[in-house]
Amino acid sequence: MKRWFGSERLQEVDRRLADWMEQWGHRIHRLTLAIVFLWFGTLKVAGYKSATSLIAHTVYFTTPEIVVPILGVWEVAIGICLVIHPLVRIALLLLAIRLPGTLLALVLRADVCFVEFPFVPSLEGQYLVKDFLLFGAALVIGGTIREEQRKPGIRH
Repeated sequence: MKRWFGSERLQEVDRRLADWMEQWGHRIHRLTLAIVFLWFGTLKVAGYKSATSLIAHTVYFTTPEIVVPILGVWEVAIGICLVIHPLVRIALLLLAIRLPGTLLALVLRADVCFVEFPFVPSLEGQYLVKDFLLFGAALVIGGTIREEQRKPGIRH
């Protein structure tokens, strides 16, 4: 049976591609998310400033010089836990704890995070807004970690 998008041959290619994405998509998703956290966390630990260092300016009980490396270690821990599949739940917990810091920075430092509040984020604000995407990605990963929810043959 032909579909709107072409011949049986195209349908077979589409089917194979979809099967490949189903088999590998969640693993690649988890590992690329891990790379982002490992990379940016390592930069913080090494002393490089980033837009998320802005989060450190919303913590008033200590200095950014102390908070930024702690955030970096936290992000590295998230990345490591995402790589080691049995630790994914811990990564999700660490990420869930970190997200309010992002929200807090967007609210408490709106002067830095937005060119025009609330719809035009600055470069720093854009960097923090992407954390919502990371959180959404973590939710997708979290939805796949229970054994009874897995489909046979899918690698996570």
